Amino acid sequence: MANFLASIFGTELDKVNCSFYFKIGACRHGDRCSRKHVKPSYSQTILMPNLYQNPAYDPKNRMNPSQLQNHFDAFYEDIWCELCKYGELEELVVCDNNNDHLIGNVYARFKYEESAQKACDELNSRWYAARPIYCELSPVTDFREACCRLNSGEGCVRGGFCNFIHRKNPSEELDRDLTLSTKKWLKERGRDEKSASRSPTPEPARRRY
Repeated sequence: MANFLASIFGTELDKVNCSFYFKIGACRHGDRCSRKHVKPSYSQTILMPNLYQNPAYDPKNRMNPSQLQNHFDAFYEDIWCELCKYGELEELVVCDNNNDHLIGNVYARFKYEESAQKACDELNSRWYAARPIYCELSPVTDFREACCRLNSGEGCVRGGFCNFIHRKNPSEELDRDLTLSTKKWLKERGRDEKSASRSPTPEPARRRY
């Protein structure tokens, strides 16, 4: 029985624990969910709910698509570089959904759990764009499972109200620049975080908008 319960944990067959929370780190029912949201005590991934304020969802927005992309690129680069201060960052995911439990959510997966814990501890006392940051460890480990598979290609019929993550991507140029900058930074340090000193970590070079 124990082996069976372990095998179905966090799946649709699990009648106790919420599969959506386990897979996505958020659930549309929130605290009213009939199933348990088991918060991890350790994880490589952190979640900052509602951090990105997308101007596209502002009724007064007058930005064109190019300006909206530049706005997002500036945010993405800023967050990436800030998070690199806590340790080696492997993935940064920003939600483009428009439903209450996913809108503006930012997920960051670090190489090591220690980096994620340090980031979570410190970010909860910081502000961004005149708003307090709320940060928590997330159970998400595989964003291929958390992201909507229909959001690319033909498109998802549920649009921004889908309960799976619709990932908002930076421009190809920024993505390439951040990847190369981070690789160069790590190479110059020649380090493995496990054996590196705990001195403040320099960040990859930022672009200017």
